[in-house]
Amino acid sequence: MDRSLTQNIWTQIGKIRQPDKLLSFLVTIWSRFWMKFAGLGYFGRLATWLATWFIPPYYERRRLAQYNSKGYIAPSATVYHSQLKLGANVFISDRVLIFEDRNSGSVQLGDRVRLHQDICIQTGNGGSLQIGENTSVQPRCQFSAYKSAIQIGSNVLIAPNCAFYPYDHAIAPDLPIAKQPLQTKGGIAIEDDVWLGFGVIVLDGVRIGKGAVIGAGAVVTQDIPEGAIALGVPARVVKLRSSLAESNLVPSPSN
Repeated sequence: MDRSLTQNIWTQIGKIRQPDKLLSFLVTIWSRFWMKFAGLGYFGRLATWLATWFIPPYYERRRLAQYNSKGYIAPSATVYHSQLKLGANVFISDRVLIFEDRNSGSVQLGDRVRLHQDICIQTGNGGSLQIGENTSVQPRCQFSAYKSAIQIGSNVLIAPNCAFYPYDHAIAPDLPIAKQPLQTKGGIAIEDDVWLGFGVIVLDGVRIGKGAVIGAGAVVTQDIPEGAIALGVPARVVKLRSSLAESNLVPSPSN
């Protein structure tokens, strides 16, 4: 072995003599080893479970997704979908459900997408879901993609308890609601760099433009333009993000 390489290894070991640093080092080695075998198969799920043994839950486990291009799929996640397509280093947390109903389209998750706890994704009747790279979805969100597509761009931030419905029931008076056919106005499209606050509901036929911000609890029933800030039920544009930059301008002493 090269002498300089040997010295470097001993130097690194010397830096972790403290018990807490040594333990952290050993845990990392353990997790990296088992994550090499992670995947959707039985052995892959078992390897993922072993990798989590000494790793705290929630955000702490997101780093495990970086140890394998197949990403991290929590042992408690339920994946029942034949058309699931995963990008590199995807993070799927505890109790996430990905369900394929009859006549379903695909579910596509881009590179480094993060799905946190208790998210429910279901597709059917030709509906599909696509989420772009680096998008983060916080706990307890619902994606019910029936009849049409839900398309979410890259670098989108989705807070907890948000819901997305690209369809509706018909409400003709001569049939019980449960027997009404599903109908759609064309699905949901959310462009890049959008931020959805806590509890936002996005309904059928809506496009949210790039860089828009939707306030907590809003119900989005119509298109929101690029860079807008929208609040309320139904959501209404209250200002543009560009106006915030203008209002923060400080006059120079020469003015």
